[in-house]
Amino acid sequence: MKEGEGKHMNLWQPTSENIWQGRNDLVEADNALRIFQTIKQPASFSPAKFPHHIALLGFECDEGVKLNQGRPGAKLGAEYLRQALANLASHDGHDRLVDLGNIRANPGELCEAQAALSEAVFACQQHNMKTLIFGGGHETAFAHGMGIYRAFPTQRVGIINFDAHLDLRNAPQPTSGTPFRQLAHYCQQHQRPFNYSCVGASLAANTQALLDEANHLDVMIIWDMHCIASLDKVQQQLQDFINQLDVIYMTIDLDVLPIWQMPAVSAPAALGVPLERLLPLVQLICQSKKLQAVDLVELNPLYDMQGMGGKVAARLAWQLVHWWNG
Repeated sequence: MKEGEGKHMNLWQPTSENIWQGRNDLVEADNALRIFQTIKQPASFSPAKFPHHIALLGFECDEGVKLNQGRPGAKLGAEYLRQALANLASHDGHDRLVDLGNIRANPGELCEAQAALSEAVFACQQHNMKTLIFGGGHETAFAHGMGIYRAFPTQRVGIINFDAHLDLRNAPQPTSGTPFRQLAHYCQQHQRPFNYSCVGASLAANTQALLDEANHLDVMIIWDMHCIASLDKVQQQLQDFINQLDVIYMTIDLDVLPIWQMPAVSAPAALGVPLERLLPLVQLICQSKKLQAVDLVELNPLYDMQGMGGKVAARLAWQLVHWWNG
């Protein structure tokens, strides 16, 4: 651990060398490439060497999920998602991926781990890298969001959260259910606007207290039913939101997908927003030229079925990197 090293960066570890493996088709043609063959994997945390690339970081943490009374296992999600992504074909944009390793949480030390991830994100953004984080529970979002707010102190930052849950809980300590309330509090403290949209939220999964908090914070909620019934209208709502911003942080809680596509989460969705409906919305954001940061969170391999959740998450990650420009 060298560059960007802070008091918490001793939690950093390189990705295991055996993670990036797949089928070798180079005998067929020199451009028959897969992700494991084009991803860059430096030996140290070195964002200064890779400007204009995408920093891939894992957040091996489910301390927030445990505190939110969820099912632990998301700390295994980052490596699981890398393995599912490794063998997919490498096309435009995928060669920009640089694996900068993992932040691994110590048991019971959520805030320490979040501080380490925030420092890593800030260092990457300072060196003109975009950040792609594989969580971890949704406590990932507080750390990632803090890194973005710090990196862009004068810009209009907006958060687009694809999620069945608003994650605005009022709790005595931070959890995977509190990240956006925490970020709202940070914005209030620093006289910054809190621009937050939650897309794919389930009315059945959010209490009236959470809706009251969302109303208080002027959150733009786009319900799961609307994403299914009127995609054109939702795209226009998102575009209007994007037009007001300079920088976008997109966070995807995989429990926004229906249980039959994504069983591998702490709280599977009975309805959800199917991948074929989610992808056009993700594309809109990726091609906005304002997207600086993305995370995919809550992938829990312990509850996957026949690798289904891993494959769906990998296709989503693959697709957004392919579309990501600006």
